[in-house]
Amino acid sequence: MTDDSRPGRPVMLGQNQYGKAENRVVKITRDGATHHIKDLNVSVALSGDMDEVHYSGSNANVLPTDTTKNTVYAFAKEHGIESAEQFGIHLARHFVTSQEPIKTARIRIEEYTWERIEASDANSRFIGADEVKHSFVRKGQETRVTQITYDGSSWEVISGLKDLVVMNSTNSEFWGYVKDKYTTLPEAYDRILATQVAARWRFNWSDDERKMPHWGKSYEQTRKHMLQAFAETYSLSLQQTLYQMGSRIINNRSEIDEVRFSLPNKHHFLVDLEPFGLKNDNEVYFAADRPYGLIEATVLRDGCEAKIPVDLTNL
Repeated sequence: MTDDSRPGRPVMLGQNQYGKAENRVVKITRDGATHHIKDLNVSVALSGDMDEVHYSGSNANVLPTDTTKNTVYAFAKEHGIESAEQFGIHLARHFVTSQEPIKTARIRIEEYTWERIEASDANSRFIGADEVKHSFVRKGQETRVTQITYDGSSWEVISGLKDLVVMNSTNSEFWGYVKDKYTTLPEAYDRILATQVAARWRFNWSDDERKMPHWGKSYEQTRKHMLQAFAETYSLSLQQTLYQMGSRIINNRSEIDEVRFSLPNKHHFLVDLEPFGLKNDNEVYFAADRPYGLIEATVLRDGCEAKIPVDLTNL
């Protein structure tokens, strides 16, 4: 056994960061009787001149994590929340420019979307029209995400989504694959293709001299092109569909240079109904939650370098 703490074998501090994770902030904007909701989960990670706090415990360069939490809530009031990206940019700029020891700030945000509850005409006569303007329901399972990193001179913005479940009930095949003595999967010429999309895309905006993208419009359009590609691709493999989804985004959104997908194949297997004297004509399926095929890949604009981490687990 090697003792790395003995004289002659110094122990060195590697990469380090700190901050307050998962600050849940809900901002209500009241436009008269009509209300608007922004619901975020904000995580702050700061790094820089922090060696001494690790070596001796001196907090001279440490901005308390409680202060970073308070800043999130104060900024929701002072700056509002136009978009997750814009809010993260405000925070990252503040931490790097206001605290000399802090050299880099990374802000990760999840956004949970709400939509208005439509009241019936009959009900609104009794409860008043104002009621329908401030009642909401959480929208689906999809979560919008973004990560903003700032080092005082350049920006990196990676946005995306997770838990977006999609399905094609036809126009998907899977055949012609390698077979060995352990292969039992029958070839499929008409199958269900379903997945739970986790996607991240990197913007080419990196400095304040360039025009900033319209974050909200970019998200909606990127999501639209991704879904349209999924729906319109006659799929011979989930890999092919993934590439078409990424290509559609790159070709239509000039502000994005890189897209990475992690697509679990949500398998649907035909149920054998023969024991009951019934024919299953691609109608009844067993939806298996695990194990599942996991297809992951990056799609890049020609000439660009891949920068989105391969492992999206913590992104």
